[in-house]
Amino acid sequence: MIDFIQQFGPITQAFIATLFTWGVTAAGAALVFFFKDVKPKVMDSMLGFAAGVMIAASFWSLLAPGIEMAENLGHIPWLTAVIGFMSGGIFMRLIDKFLPHLHPGLSIDKSEGVKTSWQRSTLLVLAITLHNIPEGLAVGVAFGAVAAGLPSATIGGAIALAIGIGIQNFPEGAAVSMPLRREGMGKWKSFLYGQGSGFVEPIAGVFGAMFVLKMQNILPYALCFAAGAMIFVVVEELIPESQRNYANIDLVTMVTMVGFSVMMILDVSLG
Repeated sequence: MIDFIQQFGPITQAFIATLFTWGVTAAGAALVFFFKDVKPKVMDSMLGFAAGVMIAASFWSLLAPGIEMAENLGHIPWLTAVIGFMSGGIFMRLIDKFLPHLHPGLSIDKSEGVKTSWQRSTLLVLAITLHNIPEGLAVGVAFGAVAAGLPSATIGGAIALAIGIGIQNFPEGAAVSMPLRREGMGKWKSFLYGQGSGFVEPIAGVFGAMFVLKMQNILPYALCFAAGAMIFVVVEELIPESQRNYANIDLVTMVTMVGFSVMMILDVSLG
């Protein structure tokens, strides 16, 4: 896999990697062709696993390399990390505040962002799309960092990040398509909405790679920014949604730790 992707430029690498993550989102959405519903315990566990993967990816693939790069470039490492990390969280909070969206499992009167007359299905898709933005950016920035030639950025690490984000995209696709199917929407339409939530990742990935290639001096900030944006999504959405059912909390917590371990293994072994 590494030999295959190394033959392309960084922008193409980011595009291929985010096409993969989008494809896994589509695979998750495709569950509607086989099931009309997923047991809450299973869905909670998948979301918990996704949270663990994102937490691990935020540190191992983004924050730690960003701090190391900042040190190599002569920046103040902790200051660079804090500025980038908090900027990512603030960016996601602003999008969360203004973009109309509805988290899965909630009634339409609980929608967030600017009030609109958009349908429930559109709001559900936008909720998942909202946190696919930092995931796509993270992959693009990771491949851009490799092209910058900094020692702490490796092609294996970038690929590990893409694989990890792809794995955790599976439940996200299902989290859109399954509720729509349960509410009576047809299989194909539910699938199209579900996979559509991942469409933003290739766009964000290409943008992230292009941005850091043009402005390499801010690369450590960009990595920490992506980490902050992903942690915002985990804390604001994935963990609360995965632990709504009190009876499943212990199971979901352990599965979250498994997700963290899987991503850590991927990053350490490939990076």
